Amino acid sequence: MAVTWQTTTLPHGLRVVTTPVPTTQAATVSLFVGVGSRSEPQRLNGITHFLEHMIFKGTERRPRANMIAEEIEGAGGTLNAYTNKEYTCYWNIVPYDRLETAIDITADMLLHSTLSQEEIDRERTVVQQELKRNHDNPGSWVGRLLGVSVYGEQPCGWDVGGSVELVGGMNRPDFIEHMEGWYLGPNMVLSVSGNCTHEQVLELAEPRFAEVAGGSLPAVTPYDPGTTGARVSIDSRDIDQCSVMLGMPLFGRDDPRRFALRILNDILGSGMSSRLFTEVRERRGLAYSVHSSYGYLADAGVFTVSAGVDREKLSETIGVCLDELRKLVDEPVPEDELRRAKDHAIGRFRLSLETAFSLGQRHGEHLLTKGEVETIDDFVAGLEAVDASQVRSVATDLFVNDRMHCAAVGPDLNEDEIANALGG
Repeated sequence: MAVTWQTTTLPHGLRVVTTPVPTTQAATVSLFVGVGSRSEPQRLNGITHFLEHMIFKGTERRPRANMIAEEIEGAGGTLNAYTNKEYTCYWNIVPYDRLETAIDITADMLLHSTLSQEEIDRERTVVQQELKRNHDNPGSWVGRLLGVSVYGEQPCGWDVGGSVELVGGMNRPDFIEHMEGWYLGPNMVLSVSGNCTHEQVLELAEPRFAEVAGGSLPAVTPYDPGTTGARVSIDSRDIDQCSVMLGMPLFGRDDPRRFALRILNDILGSGMSSRLFTEVRERRGLAYSVHSSYGYLADAGVFTVSAGVDREKLSETIGVCLDELRKLVDEPVPEDELRRAKDHAIGRFRLSLETAFSLGQRHGEHLLTKGEVETIDDFVAGLEAVDASQVRSVATDLFVNDRMHCAAVGPDLNEDEIANALGG
C-alpha cells in the first residue's frame, strides 16, 4: 500500500500534515516546534528542554499534571516529548476513536500551560536529576564530551539539557519570553497519522489552534567550522570499562552526499556484518559493543565511531577503528559488499516506517526541517544510485586525521596516550 499524505497551512502559519493508515487501530499526534538548544542564549542553555517538561504540568482547563496524563492513558494511550538541538516534539498515541481528545490535549498544552512558578521550582529538581543521571552514565557522557570537542564553544556544541547550575537560575519570565519568541505558527508542524482523514484532522485542529500567534522568528547562530574544542577529552572514573568515541565534523542534513554517507555507515559500523563489528569484536575480541553512527543539523553534523573496551585495550581499539576508516579512503568498496550494504540500508529504512507513529514522526520532521516530505521512493532511489566512488569520496572528505576528535570515559585515562593513538 502506497504511503500518502496531505498538508495544509493554517492562516497563522502552522502546517498540518496527515498520513492516513486506514488499517491501524491507532491515531498518533505529533506537534513539532522548531526550537532546540542551539537557539538559546548561553545563560538560558537548557530552557527548551526544561520547557518541554513544564508543558505537561497543567493548563487552565487541566490545572494538574495528572489530569493531562489521565485523559490519554485513560483511553489506553501514551504521551511523551523530546528535545534536541534544533526542535522539540510533543506526541501522543491513542485509539483512533479518541483522536479528538488527543488533538484537544495537545492544543491545550501548547496554548494554555500555566507555567506556574511553584511547578517550575518543583520540576527544576527533576530536570537537574535527569542531567545528573546522564552525567553518571558513561555511554551518555562520552557523547556529550565528544559534541563539545567537535563543535567547541558555540550553540551547536551546547548540551540540550544545559547544566545543573543554569537550570537552577531559570524562572517563569524566562519561559514566557522563550515561548513568545519561538512558539509561533510558522515554526510549528502538527503531524497526525493513523486511522483518520485530513478533513477530519483539520476540523478538529483549526478551532483548537486558532490562538497560535504568527510572526517572524529570531535568527539562529550558524555553525562555525573554525570553532572546535579539544582534540582529546577525557573523564577518568573508577569504573571497569572505557567508553570511547571517535568523531569528526559532518555536512548538514540536506547535503547531496547524505545517500553515500548512509551506505558508508552501513558498510563501516551498522550491524553484525559491518566491518567494525567483524574486525573489532569477531576477529580481535576487543569490544562487546562497537558501531558507527551520525547525526545531522541543518548546516552541520557529527560522524562517530563508538566502542566499550577494557582499559588496557583502549589504544589498540582506537588504532583498529582508524585502520578501518583508512581502508574506506584507500580502497574502493567491492561491488558485492556495496550491494549488501544497499539492501541492508533500504530494508532497515522500510522497516523503520512500519507504524503510524513512525510515519507521523518522519513526515512532521521533514516538513519542519526540510519544508517538504521526501517520498519513500525518492529516498530509496537516492540510496540505489550510490556507487563505490561516491562512498570513497565521502570517506576522503570526512576521515581527515587533523579533524578527528576522541572522547573517553573510564579508569586511569591519559590524554597523551589517546592523542598518540589518534596519530599526527
